[in-house]
Amino acid sequence: MAQTNTSAALSGFYLELSRYGKSGEYDRALKVCDKILHEFPTEERALQCKVVCLIQLGNFKDAIDVINKNSKHIGDMTFEKAYCLYRLNDTKEAWKLLSSITTQSFRVKELKAQVLYRLENYQECFDVYKDLIKNSEDEYEEERQTNLAAVIASLTMQTGQEVKGAPSLGESSYELCYNKACTLLGLAKYADALQKLVQAEELCKKSLEDDDLPEDEIEEELAIVRTQLGYAKQRLGHPDQAMKLYNLTLKQRPSDNAIIAVAANNIVTINKDQNMFDSKKKIKMAVAEGLDSKLTSQQRRAIALNHCLLLYHTGQLDQCVKAIATLEKNFTNAADEAVLLRAATMHCKDKQLDKAVRLLKEYAEHHPSRSLSISLTLAQLLLSQGHLSDCCDILKSLGATSYKLGIIAALVAIYKNLEDKEATAAVFADAISWYKKNKPRSAELNLLTRESAKFYLANGQVQEAASVLEELRKVEPQDPKVLAQLISAYSVFDPKKAKMVSADLPPAEEITRQVDVDALETMSWTMGARYVKKVVKSEASPITRGEDIVKKKKKKK
Repeated sequence: MAQTNTSAALSGFYLELSRYGKSGEYDRALKVCDKILHEFPTEERALQCKVVCLIQLGNFKDAIDVINKNSKHIGDMTFEKAYCLYRLNDTKEAWKLLSSITTQSFRVKELKAQVLYRLENYQECFDVYKDLIKNSEDEYEEERQTNLAAVIASLTMQTGQEVKGAPSLGESSYELCYNKACTLLGLAKYADALQKLVQAEELCKKSLEDDDLPEDEIEEELAIVRTQLGYAKQRLGHPDQAMKLYNLTLKQRPSDNAIIAVAANNIVTINKDQNMFDSKKKIKMAVAEGLDSKLTSQQRRAIALNHCLLLYHTGQLDQCVKAIATLEKNFTNAADEAVLLRAATMHCKDKQLDKAVRLLKEYAEHHPSRSLSISLTLAQLLLSQGHLSDCCDILKSLGATSYKLGIIAALVAIYKNLEDKEATAAVFADAISWYKKNKPRSAELNLLTRESAKFYLANGQVQEAASVLEELRKVEPQDPKVLAQLISAYSVFDPKKAKMVSADLPPAEEITRQVDVDALETMSWTMGARYVKKVVKSEASPITRGEDIVKKKKKKK
């Protein structure tokens, strides 16, 4: 009899619970759960319902507490606990729990995809969403496609490359259009992205106006599009237009403080070392608390770096040193920037350039494969100190980069300044040897060979010059300039050879035939015509302006 009464009581409670659940009254449903658990503390179904109610009410920590305290009686709530951890931004723990679930249902895969996105594991997230879209047929297809578009955009921004196997998702909604624009931004196609963002803005306005949303809510939704528009314009070299869009975003005070942080940070980058008072205010917005889970690691790294630079430029060097330490601690991939900033701060603060050089040297020795900027900065510092040989040693230690024409030109200029002909010749010889092996048909090899020949001739090293010119002659046997230089070199130490080479020179008539007299005359005439055009335009300008004035007067009438 007692068991019958118990069953009847539970049935009544569960009917009430079901009614509140269907009507979305989860606060009332929670009270019913507590009533059940007061009488039946180990009732599994009531415990599970209580967790669901707490989740629906946003009380994720309380939901986890209920699961943990009743682990023996609540049954399998691994998914629910993982969801709560995800909502509490404990993403890594959420991933651990999800990975332990053996049955990969749709809801598990959906949550996995969201967790992977937040972990910035975009490639795996992309694979999960593709699988979900392929194997599901429900009312959430459009939402999944939008999320997949966001994943594709994020993966593109992360890698700078097109995503292999990315499906065509269309641009029917403003979210899809916006995500497509972000993908184009990731590929550095800024002009195309700008057009797509304008399209997304128009779609957003129309969609929300059709839904009869109030103006302030429409502006709130447009904030992210306009901030991205500002970024596209900034990258296209229109900082003033970008600044207007960023300031418009900040003026509207969107509820999403991540948008505020991005707009504020970008204003700081436009200000550079000007308008420091404004930059100080803006950087405070960008480094406000509670942003870590809303910004990507790339965004947080950029903001942290800009914070360091601003502190440096405003002379707040002690704070700058602390900010550099934080940058290093939080972003291991910012080590290069951190050591450069530290070197700059030390030099600026104590005027101890030697310390800065020593710091960079030690770093370069311990991280030989790291950023080129470290070595080039070190070379510049050594050059400014007058340590020319040390500077050259750095420039010659850059691997394949040492054979860039700019680096070779710098080495030649420094060795010429040192009047070290032997070292200059060695630079040319080494570079030519490298290009013969790695880029035998390149224009760089031809240019280097010609420049080395000029160097040898200018320094009276005619035999070396002849050897180099013979290499050029093999490539361009009829080049009159090469032949003339070769004859000049041989005439000093081997007149017979000079005479033999001179036989290969084309006849004078052939050389003069290559000169286009008409072209020369046209060139002179064209120059004159341009000059005359300028004079005519100058005289005609007042008439043009007069016509403008007449038009304006007509408008006033």
